[in-house]
Amino acid sequence: MKTHFCIALSQQRPGALGGRHVLYSVYLDGFLFCRVRYSQLHRWNERLRRVFGNCLPPFPPKYYLAMTASMADERRDQLEQYLQNVTVDPNVLRSDVFIEFLKLVQLNTFNISTEKASLNIFLPDGRSIKVEILTSDTAERVLEVVSHKIGLCRELLSYFGLFLIRFCKEDKLSVMKKLADFELPYVSLWSSEVEGCKVGLRKWYMDPSLDSMLMDCGGAVDLLYMQAMQDIEKEWARPTQEQRQKLEALQKEDNQTKFLELSREVQHYGYMQLDPCTCDYPEPGCGAILSVGNDEISCCITLPDNQTLDVVFHMSRVKCWQVTFLGTLLDMDGPQQTLNQNLELRFQYSEDSHWQWIVIYTKQAFLLSSCLKKMLSEKMVKLAAENPEMQIEVPEEGKSKKYHIRQSQQKDYFSFLPRKSKVKKAEGDCVFRTIKEEGL
Repeated sequence: MKTHFCIALSQQRPGALGGRHVLYSVYLDGFLFCRVRYSQLHRWNERLRRVFGNCLPPFPPKYYLAMTASMADERRDQLEQYLQNVTVDPNVLRSDVFIEFLKLVQLNTFNISTEKASLNIFLPDGRSIKVEILTSDTAERVLEVVSHKIGLCRELLSYFGLFLIRFCKEDKLSVMKKLADFELPYVSLWSSEVEGCKVGLRKWYMDPSLDSMLMDCGGAVDLLYMQAMQDIEKEWARPTQEQRQKLEALQKEDNQTKFLELSREVQHYGYMQLDPCTCDYPEPGCGAILSVGNDEISCCITLPDNQTLDVVFHMSRVKCWQVTFLGTLLDMDGPQQTLNQNLELRFQYSEDSHWQWIVIYTKQAFLLSSCLKKMLSEKMVKLAAENPEMQIEVPEEGKSKKYHIRQSQQKDYFSFLPRKSKVKKAEGDCVFRTIKEEGL
């Protein structure tokens, strides 16, 4: 599936020889990922094509004459589509030519050189593990280093991920984003503008029954136990009073296996809970707390009259969804590092035999979209296991797996609309007069 790349801002910059070039600010999951020129992306695309041929998406053409403002906007949109679509093929995602280029532009954007560094990785029980890495190490590599230190079996790494997290008021846990395998955790943490941001290790699957795949690894069981404890403490998972008493008894006995077995019966166990947000269901202006997992979006909605309503949206009734950036970007000393202040996710949902759009306004729209994609991917894998005669190419955690499945299920469920409202122009920002190819 597509990666959440978007180019929300482009700026004219003076060139070394007196000309001007356009610098594109590329965001990933709402956070500034890198700044690149068209010429850099063009050379990268040529290297990719030498390896993968014509299976790559189309790349926007060069212009040898001056570009109009509409042409420049079209190029920006085309580059954005290219970045989103080139990541669909898991073979491209794993290739050296793909990863090495993105590593380089991340480092260059934030003026970070490749050198040895220490990085603290926070576990769900609050402890941190210091790992010695290179600043240019990807999230995939850092996860391998951490797994070695905590005894997590290498073949189970795809069930876990590194996340940017923070603790808000009253020690509330907030998950900001999952780091993509090709992201550089050191750079992402250093460049984030969020106070108290940390890199955390969490499981990364939405189907609680998948716990059973990990129970033979002591390191994995330890992590699941820590996260279950944290989720109950932070009220992400909601045991009944009877369940809580039994869990406390199992905790005193240090019986992790039985604790996890009972935890899987707890409401919202293994779900991702988002920060409080707003939605337009069942009417505009409602507050909402979303818990996502187990093939559903569970919402605790506060109506304008302060009454509460519990609503569950089932993924089997979701046709598609899209994330839209609603805000403005201003160029001060450079573009802001995140888009997370003005985002919405809307999904098309079947209710009472008709389709309607449900809109959720949340700074975690990209994280919510990632959770929906994860649930969809897990559902595809489960369907394939139940019917081995179907075939589909399912990108699951960077691994290419072939399955047979109905053609209609290979559709694209997600889209991103980065500029629903016009991006506000600041001095020197988004100015497209007569841009020549030589300057790019």
